[in-house]
Amino acid sequence: MRSTFYGIFAVSLGLAALGCATTAQAQLSTLRGTVADSASGRPLSGMHVQLLSRVGGTTADELGRFQLGNLPAGTYTVRAGGLGYASRSQTVTLTAGQPATVALRLPTATLTLAEVTVAQPRDPNQSLAAISNIDKLLRPVNSAQDLLPLVPGLVIAQHAGGGKAEQIFIRGFDCDHGTDFNVSIDGLPVNMVSHAHGQGYADFHFVIPETVDQLRVYKGPYTARFGDFATAGAGEFTTKTRLDQSQVKVELGQFDTRRTVALVNLLPLNGHLLGTGPENAYVAAEYTFTNSYFDAKQHFKRFNGLAKYTGQLSDRTSLMLLASRFSSRWDASGQVPERGIREGLISRFGSIDPTEGGSTSRTNASAVLTTELPHAAVLRQQVYYSRYDFNLFSNFTFFLNNPVDGDQIRQTDGRNIYGYTGTYERNFQLGSRSLRTTAGLGTRLDDIDVALRNSVRRTVTDTIVTGRVYEQNLNGYLDATLSLTDRLTLNAALRADYFRFRFREDRVDSLSGRAGKGRVSPKLNLYYDVTPAVQLFVRSGFGFHSNDARAVVTNPGANVLPRAIGYEAGSTFKPVPTLVVNTALWALHLQDELVYVGDEGVVESAGRTRRFGLDVAARYQFTRTLFADVDLNFNRGRLVDEPRTANRIPLAPTFTSVGGLTLRRPGGFSASLRYRHIDSRPANEDNSVRARGYFLLDAVASYTRRHFQVGATVENLLNVEWNQAQFDTTTRLRNEAAPVSELHFTPGTPFYAKLNASVLF
Repeated sequence: MRSTFYGIFAVSLGLAALGCATTAQAQLSTLRGTVADSASGRPLSGMHVQLLSRVGGTTADELGRFQLGNLPAGTYTVRAGGLGYASRSQTVTLTAGQPATVALRLPTATLTLAEVTVAQPRDPNQSLAAISNIDKLLRPVNSAQDLLPLVPGLVIAQHAGGGKAEQIFIRGFDCDHGTDFNVSIDGLPVNMVSHAHGQGYADFHFVIPETVDQLRVYKGPYTARFGDFATAGAGEFTTKTRLDQSQVKVELGQFDTRRTVALVNLLPLNGHLLGTGPENAYVAAEYTFTNSYFDAKQHFKRFNGLAKYTGQLSDRTSLMLLASRFSSRWDASGQVPERGIREGLISRFGSIDPTEGGSTSRTNASAVLTTELPHAAVLRQQVYYSRYDFNLFSNFTFFLNNPVDGDQIRQTDGRNIYGYTGTYERNFQLGSRSLRTTAGLGTRLDDIDVALRNSVRRTVTDTIVTGRVYEQNLNGYLDATLSLTDRLTLNAALRADYFRFRFREDRVDSLSGRAGKGRVSPKLNLYYDVTPAVQLFVRSGFGFHSNDARAVVTNPGANVLPRAIGYEAGSTFKPVPTLVVNTALWALHLQDELVYVGDEGVVESAGRTRRFGLDVAARYQFTRTLFADVDLNFNRGRLVDEPRTANRIPLAPTFTSVGGLTLRRPGGFSASLRYRHIDSRPANEDNSVRARGYFLLDAVASYTRRHFQVGATVENLLNVEWNQAQFDTTTRLRNEAAPVSELHFTPGTPFYAKLNASVLF
C-alpha cells in the first residue's frame, strides 16, 4: 500500500516537471484580482472565483486576492460570489505573456443556501467547507468555549475550573485536551507537546471570539499540511483582517458574570501605513469575570488583547503582523465523587478540596510574508514565537495516598515556542488539465521548564519530578492536486517529520536522556463531481501523535510516534437547492493509544485501537429566514488486543449530536434554539462504570441596527442536571477506611442567562 502512495506521488512530481516545460514553451498569462464588499470596501475572503468558460476556479485569500494562472491569450468572463453576497461578473482580455488585473465588488444579499458551492476548487481536502461556511453565518458564538464546537461533530467538557483547556470528544476519541485533534489560529499552533497536564494540551481561551473570521475543518489524517496530533482531524481558525465596524460590548449574567469587549479599527478605509496597497489594522481587548455556579466562588478572571495588521506592501507582496496577550486566574472545585453527594457530605456543586485552581498566560507574536512569484507561484513564509506559563493545583484522588493532608498536586509549565513555516505553491497547465503543487517546510522548537510537585492547600511540600524539556520537530511535505478529468480530481501527498527529544531531570541523572524518531506519512485522496450539486470522495492517509518527551527518554521501549491509518468514503451533495448534506463512512486504526496520567507524571499505553464511524451533517433552509442544522456522529471503538469483556475504550463516545433552528429576519432580529447531546458511554474497559449522557437546550437572540446591538443568551434552558467531564477514579475521602472506585464528575452548567449590549461605530 505504501509503495502505491509513493508511486502515485512520483507520477505527480513527474507531471509537475512536465508542466514546467509546458509553461516555459507557451506564452501564457496570469489573471490577478481582488474581491471586496461594494459598500464598505472591506476585502472578502473565501469568495468563490471562476472563469465561466473553464472548469474549476479558486477562492479569495484573507486579503480578498485571487490568482488564476496559465491562461492562453483571449477574452474571459470572471465571476465571484459567496454566501451572503450577490455574484458579480466582469469581462477581461488577456494578452500573451502579460498579466492582467480585475477588481470585483459584491453587494450583500439575502442569505440563501442555493448559493452554496459543493466542490472546493482550491482545497479539495476541505470537504466540510460548504458546511463550515454556512455555520459561520448561522451558529452563534458568544464565548471562547463556543469556538471549538463549531467543528461539526466536536463536543467539549470542562473540569478543574473555567481557565483550563476543555476536554475534546470527536470521531470516537476522548482526545483528552487535544492529543488527537490539531488546532491552530492564524498559523499559530495551539496544541502543546510534552505539557505538564496532558500531551497535546490545546488551550484556546487566548482567542477573542468576536475576532474569529473563518474555520477550516479537516477530518482524519488525510492532509499533508498537518502532522502531530492530526489523527482524528484538524481545525484551522483565522481572525479577521478588518472589522466591519468598531465595537464596544458589555455582557452581564448570573453568577456575578461580567464581560467587556472592545474592537477598534486603527486605519481608515484606504489608509496607508507600511505599503501602497490596501492595508488594515485593528486592536481588540476582552476582560471576563465570573464566580461561576459552584458553592465555592471561582473568582475567574481573564484578559485577552490582540493587535493585527494586514497589508499589501507591493503588487506582489503582502504582510501580516499579529501580537496577542492572554492571562487568566481562577479557583476551582474539581471533580466530585458520587458517594460524596449521595451521603450528604457535599452538594452537587460542592468540592472535596476547595483550594484547587490555577493561572495561565500566553504571549504570541507572528509575521507572515506572502510573495507572488513568476509562473503563477506563491511563496508564503511565517515565523512565530509564543511565551506560555501554566500553574495548576488539582486533587484527583483526595486522601488516597496522604490520609492526613490530602493528595493535592501542583503542575507547572513554562515554555518558549519558536517556529517557522514556509510553503511554495505553483500551478501548472498540462494541456487542458491543471496541476497544483505545494511544497512545505517547517520547524518548531519547544524549550520547556516542567514540574510536578505535591502540595497542601497550594503550599508545595515535595517535588515528584522537575526538569527541562527540549523538543524540536522538523517537517516537510509535497502535495499535488491533479484534475484527471473535468470531474475527477486526484490529491496525493507525502509528509516527513523528525522529532528530537531531550529531557534533563534537575535531580536524578538517570531520568535524563535524548532520543530521536522520524515518521513518513503518505496520503491519497480522490474526488469526483457527479454534477455541480454532488461530489463523491474517497480518502486515505497515515498520521501520528507524538509521545511525551519525558516518557520517550526514560523508557527505551516507549512508542515514540504511534502511527494512525485512516480511510473513508463519503459525499457532499445538495438533493434540493436549499439542503446541503455531508456524509462520511470512516475507519481509523491507531498503533498505540497513549494516555498521560498527570497526577503521576507518566504515560500509560492502552495498546492498539480501531474505530469505525458514520458522520452526517445537514444544513437546510425552510424559508427565506428560517434555517436548520444537525450533526449526527456514530462511532464504535475497541481495544484490539484485549478480550471482548475488557476491550472498551474509556470515555470514547458512541453517539454525539448537535443542531438547532436559526431565525434571521431582514430587520436585524435573529434567534437560535440549539441542542447538544452525547450518549452514555463506558468509563472503563469492562463497561462496569458508565459516564452519563445528556441532552441540553440553549437559546440565543439578538437585535442589530446600524449603531447598536442587544442580545440575550440562555444556557441549559430546561435546567437539566448533567455532568461535564467524567472519570472512573479510585479515591479515598477523609476518614474512609478503604478507597473506592466509582464515577467522578464535574457538574454541568445549570440554567444560566446573560444579557449583552454593543455600540457599533
